[in-house]
Formats: sequence, C-alpha cells, structure tokens
Amino acid sequence: MHDSMPLIVTLAAALGLALVLGWLAMLARLPALVGYLVAGALIGPHTPGFVADVPLAMQLAEVGVMLLMFGVGLHFSIDDLLAVRRIALPGAVVQMAVATALGAALALAWGWPLQGAIVFGVALSVASTVVLLRALEARGLLDSRNGRIAVGWLVVEDLAMVLVLVLLPVLVGPQARGMAELGWPLAKTVLAVAAFVGVMLLAGRRVLPWLLWQISRTGSRELFTLCVIAVAVGLAYAASALFGVSVALGAFFAGLVLRESEFSHRAADESLPFRDAFAVLFFVSVGMLFDPRVMLDRPLQVLAVVAVVMLGKSLAAAVLVLALRYPLHSALTVSVSLAQIGEFSFILIALGTKLGVLPGEAQSLVVAAALLSIALNPLLFTLVGPLERWVLAKSAFARRLEARDDPLAALPPSTDDRFLAKQAVLVGYGTIGRHLAQALDAAKRPYVVVEQNRERVQALRDEGRAAVAGDACDPATLVQAHIARAGLLVIAVPDSTELRPMIATARALNPAIPIIVRAASEAEARLLESENLDRVLHANGALAHAMADAVLERLARA
Repeated sequence: MHDSMPLIVTLAAALGLALVLGWLAMLARLPALVGYLVAGALIGPHTPGFVADVPLAMQLAEVGVMLLMFGVGLHFSIDDLLAVRRIALPGAVVQMAVATALGAALALAWGWPLQGAIVFGVALSVASTVVLLRALEARGLLDSRNGRIAVGWLVVEDLAMVLVLVLLPVLVGPQARGMAELGWPLAKTVLAVAAFVGVMLLAGRRVLPWLLWQISRTGSRELFTLCVIAVAVGLAYAASALFGVSVALGAFFAGLVLRESEFSHRAADESLPFRDAFAVLFFVSVGMLFDPRVMLDRPLQVLAVVAVVMLGKSLAAAVLVLALRYPLHSALTVSVSLAQIGEFSFILIALGTKLGVLPGEAQSLVVAAALLSIALNPLLFTLVGPLERWVLAKSAFARRLEARDDPLAALPPSTDDRFLAKQAVLVGYGTIGRHLAQALDAAKRPYVVVEQNRERVQALRDEGRAAVAGDACDPATLVQAHIARAGLLVIAVPDSTELRPMIATARALNPAIPIIVRAASEAEARLLESENLDRVLHANGALAHAMADAVLERLARA
C-alpha cells in the first residue's frame, strides 16, 4: 500500500502528524512550526519507524514556497520594491559577505578545503523565505515598512543565490574553467533574469489581469481559484525552465504583476488555504532532513553554525541598518527576520556535495542549524520590543543614536507658514497615502507627510513637498510635523500594531485634533471605535477614495 500510493501516504502522514504535534506545541506555548519540524523528523529517514517519501515531500514543499512567494507578490507593489532598494541592495550584499566570511572561517578551522569553506559560508548567508513570510504575516508586519525592507532584502538574496547556483559548477565543478572564462556564464545568467523580469513587467501586466477578468466573468469560484493557483505554479515553473530563475522568484513576480489587477485581493484570499497547507509541508520536509545524531556527534560545531546564523548575520544586518540612519526598531526587526536559514541553503549544500567540494557532514550541520534557528526565530520576534526598550533605557549611546542630528527628521527652516498651522498631518506614504496626497493637492490643502522610509521623504522634498522622516509613535517626530497646531491627523499606514501608539501620541500633543484612521479590517475598525476618532475606514476596494472623501470633508468643516 505504501509503495503504490506514495503521494497519499506522504500527505496523510505529514499533515496528520503535523496537526497533532503543532497543536501540542501550541498547548506548550511554543510556535506551531516547532511541532511541524518535529513531525518531519519523526517520519524522516534518520529516525526508526515509518519513513515518508523524502523526494516527494521536497517537491510538495517547493509548491509551498511558490504559493507563499506568490502571496507576497500580491501584497508587494513594484513601487514598494524600488522604495527599499537603497537599503535592501547594500544590506543584502554586505550581510551575505559577512556571513560567508564567518561560515568559511569556521569551516577552515575544521580543516575543510577553501572551496568547500566558501560554499558552506554562502549557504549560511541566506535566510528562509518561508520562515520570514510566516513570521511577518503572523504579526501583521508584512505590509509595514520594516516588512517591506525585510522582503526586499530577501529578494536581493534570492537573486544573488540564483547567480551562485548557476556559477558554482563553472568555478568548482569537474570542468571548472576559472575566472578567465567566467564572463559569459555570468552575463548569460544576468541576461536571463533581466529577460524574465522584462517579460513579466511588459507582457505579464497585460495578459494576467486580462486572464483573471475573463475567468471572473464566468461567475465560477472554483475556476477563479484554479486560475490563481495555475498562474502561480505555472509561471514559477516557466521561470525556472525557460529563464533559469528560481521558482520562488518566478512566483513572486507573478504575484507582483497580478497585484495591479482589481482582483488582487480576491486572488490573495482564494489562494490563502493552499499557501497555509503547503507551508506546513515545507516545515515537515525540513524536519525530514534532520539527523538527530549530529547533535550528539558534533554539538560544538552545531552551536558554532547556529551562532553564525543567529548572531553574526543578524549583528551585521543591524549595524548596517543603523549606519543607513534607520531607527533602532527597524534594525532589530530586520536583523531578527534574517536570523535563520532555509530553502536555498539546502539546495546549495546539496550541489556542493554533488560537486565534491563539501564533506558529508556539511548537510547535517546545515539542517541542524536550520532546525534550531527556525524553531527559535518566532521567540526572537517577541523579544524585539522589550529589547529595544531595554537598550534605550540602559545605553546613553543608543539614545544618542536615536536622537542623532538628521536633516530629514525636521522640516527645513524655509518651510512655508501654511504647512505649520491648520495643516493635515499625513502618516504613511504608501499606495493609500499617495492617493490622499493627490486629493489634497487637487483641493489645494496643505499637508505634512510623516514617513519612516527615508528614500520617500527625500523624494518628496526634492519635489518641494513638506515631509518628515521618523516614527509617528515617537512624540519628537509629530512635534517636527507641527501636530500641536495641525487641523487633522490622517493615519494611512498598514501596520495595525502602530495605530494605538500613534493615536495616543497625537492626543498627548493635541488633545482636540480630529483623527481619521485606516484600519486593516472591519473587526479592527470596530475595536478602534472606543478611541473616539473622527472616522475609521477599513480596507476594501474603495478605501483610498473613501479616505480622500473623508479627509476633504473634515478639512472643509475645520
């Protein structure tokens, strides 16, 4: 029975055991994914008893990666991706270089050859897409500024790993040709990635929304769901087969293109159950690779690898984020987001072992480090807030760092007086914020933008607009936006965890100020009714227009 139905048996064992152990983990106040990882170890080849089909489980996990990246693309606009390029690009490059150096140094200390040490270091330098997305979604941070930075960071890492996987056989394989003949393979890879992105942005923008519209006209929900899943998986495979791009990036750009369709919210909702189910299979598949004997045979090596992944890599990311003048909260959130390893790490280690540059224990060490870092990653997220408060309370240097002189943190002295009294203070300049700014411009109403993304603030100032960089939960930021004399506060950020602190800060500085808030859902809108706000609007298809009408109506009564 087991041999004749490997897919059914693998699915039944993986999902059933994951359900039981995930539930037990939650009862023990642990993340459910710890149960999923243990479930994988129990049905894997390294523990006694039933053994599931490992290659088949890996393919199912790959589908989970595709669907999760597709979902991210549906929530992550091209403008969002470009907005974080100045931090995501240098951040990913520097952090990967530091982690690679640390991992290679460990491997060299263990007596591994130089080529194998470098490959091992690169494998430790890249974070898990699935783990990051699950952590951000669970905390409502996926659409936040810090969430966009972390996702953009991982997109850059994925692009870098595509190049590494293509070039590694050329450099260290049996037919390695050395640096002299590296130009063409490198150019070929870059051109393939550029061609895929170009096709998706030019042709995909027209074809995919049109296809969803045609399917929607049939009125069949099952056809619409089928279309969404087929697009996600089909384009991910096509990206890999035709352009040599990873399936994760292929699915991400498919979602990115579909985001511009009016059916993007429905597509996200319809694909959510599939994303959740296959994400569980991903964690189970990671657990199946785990050999518990490595914890007994090489405990110090495992701890050293975990330290590189969770400390070395994270510290490098945090220092760089702070160096780019982002707040401590952003540095901590991004560094914690990267404190694990996953999909590409396993692929690269397998390739390195196949090419003969890595010893046999390399895969066991990487999987053990992945298991521990993935299990501990949710705990690190819960420590971000308390750690930030502790650091600021105990460290004068940290407080000076937060309060350092920043030309974007205050309005220029030349700012016109009309922006300093009776103005609207607009918190957040994402998709909704830009629409509100356009409506205010059309009505010739003055406003000051408060935005944490420094690149956006600089761009607004270059256009002659009044904008302040900073966190609206910080009283100093709202003081610089002249909230005390403002006529209206409009909160258009998607991060629901920051709404109440922003409202409390604004009320402390201007108790009578009218406030209009964007809520993430109807349920959250009901919760905010107790805050005595002027208007609360929850996310729906006409949110931007509804908020613009409410803002202009309130200003007209001021």
